[in-house]
Amino acid sequence: MNEKLTIANWAEDDRPREKLERLGPSALSDAELLAILVGSGSTKEDAVTLMKRILGDCNNNLNTLGKLTIQDLCQYNGVGPAKAITILAACELGKRRQMEKAEERPELTTATRLYNHMHPVMQDLDVEEFWVLYMNQANRLIKKFKIAHGGISEVSVDVRIIIREAVLCNATIVAVCHNHPSGSIKPSKADDALTQQIKRACDVMRLHFMDHVIITDGQYYSYHEMGKL
Repeated sequence: MNEKLTIANWAEDDRPREKLERLGPSALSDAELLAILVGSGSTKEDAVTLMKRILGDCNNNLNTLGKLTIQDLCQYNGVGPAKAITILAACELGKRRQMEKAEERPELTTATRLYNHMHPVMQDLDVEEFWVLYMNQANRLIKKFKIAHGGISEVSVDVRIIIREAVLCNATIVAVCHNHPSGSIKPSKADDALTQQIKRACDVMRLHFMDHVIITDGQYYSYHEMGKL
């Protein structure tokens, strides 16, 4: 049989999309990455083979590929205007990324810095929200995550989700913040109990629980500064 072997017929471990999901984008060749973008090849060759052929004509240089026109790319069987535009858009994004500076991650080393970072987010809320901030070993913010949005006087927080997200983003330091719409910074018994639950869970997972900060519009309460952590 001379039936063409399409990507869909490949072993799952060799398919570009599945390979990227399993190993990450750096494990794929330029042709495999481009094949994901264009989606399909022609009746004569699969998308990866088509992209290898186009790259070969560009001396396997992405910079040269980016200098082609839509008309140049449409000369290849299996490439129409939509695919050509997708390829050139990807090349342009790569060029723009090179010109960008790496995003500056805020350094959150103290309760004051946590407060200053979260106050604009929480100052006008009329209900309680609970946020988790995940940091690397240098106290640089990896991401912040709203875990609960609740009533006027309390929110329901699942500690398991806090730990799961920390593991997923490779955080080593965890801090949490919530607001008191009443304006009082005094922690409740429920706040104290939740803080200890988070602390125990972080200890089990060898995460450093940096602080729990209660935020109002103009002041804050820090469990760490008050010696409760």
